[in-house]
Amino acid sequence: MSRRLLVAVAGAALAFACGCGSSGGPSTGASSPATATTAKTAPSGLKIAKAPKYASPAASAPVRSGLVQIAYRNIAIAPDTVKVKAGSTVQWTNYDAVEHNVTGDGAPEHFASGNFGEGRTFAVKLTKPGVIHYLCTIHPTTMNGTIEVVK
Repeated sequence: MSRRLLVAVAGAALAFACGCGSSGGPSTGASSPATATTAKTAPSGLKIAKAPKYASPAASAPVRSGLVQIAYRNIAIAPDTVKVKAGSTVQWTNYDAVEHNVTGDGAPEHFASGNFGEGRTFAVKLTKPGVIHYLCTIHPTTMNGTIEVVK
């Protein structure tokens, strides 16, 4: 009897661990950008150990224009910093088997994608110069980036 109980507890723990991180259903909306970057509790109820650290594009980084692609792959972002010309469209593509989202917090533009799965994209046209920090609110400590929009 005790072996059956042990197997049942182990199975329940495994099922719980596999189910964490995604509901598999449609998004009910992302949290606000201010909440995502300053909250001590993630939307899932897990405690965030620290706020994301945003990198900045190098002063010598090229200014890109037109359609600028950003990949979500292996719970990371590539590239995580870009300089783009005002009027460019930035498009994120999810290459992971788990859901991600894009939530931008930075003057002068704010945006939120809602969750999107593997093979899906989210795009935004950036028209105003400034620095925009963005993150995936599901994986904020490893998936955050910076876009510098220039004239």
